[in-house]
Amino acid sequence: MKDEQERPVDGRVRWRRFAAVCVPGFAVTGVLAVALAEGALAASFAVSGQQFKVSADRLTGEGFVQYGSVDVNARDQLLPVAVTGIKKAEMESLCQSVVTTLPILGDISLKLSAGTGDKPVEATDLFVDATQLSGDASFKNIEIGRDASTLDKGPEGGQGMQDAFSQQADTLEISDLKQTAWATNAGTFKLADLSMKITKGKRECF
Repeated sequence: MKDEQERPVDGRVRWRRFAAVCVPGFAVTGVLAVALAEGALAASFAVSGQQFKVSADRLTGEGFVQYGSVDVNARDQLLPVAVTGIKKAEMESLCQSVVTTLPILGDISLKLSAGTGDKPVEATDLFVDATQLSGDASFKNIEIGRDASTLDKGPEGGQGMQDAFSQQADTLEISDLKQTAWATNAGTFKLADLSMKITKGKRECF
């Protein structure tokens, strides 16, 4: 199949540099309040007051959706997020880190790594509530600008508010993945070669 300019079209989109932040329309407090009133919350729990960082050499997934939503912390503060949902995902060389500043002790880092050997990290029904995401991305059969309430390619429950912007694709691949998030949910999460360390100072994934 070819487009009007005789270029081949195979349903695949490659973005040399992919960057996602909160989906437009969720930066206004009024919209956030409406989302809260309608129960359009991303995480099913009160998120902590700290964002964490996640990186991976490579992420591949089937059944991708992305839409704007809201997280709420224990202080009832509304936090706009871009939710990424993936039915089935694999990650190579996964890293997760969070830094906590404590009185007297100063910065304390918790850093987790997995999938550094022959077996990747595996997840199903994965949801990440992110505020920043970057990497080199490739999508197959992507739909951009779809009504978020009609998404049907991602995990169960992977829909947003009616009239809100969203996108979805059959598959995705992201290399050099870096993201900052408030929360992660998954139906299953298998961490091969898991390692966790707590150290003084800032020891982040990126």
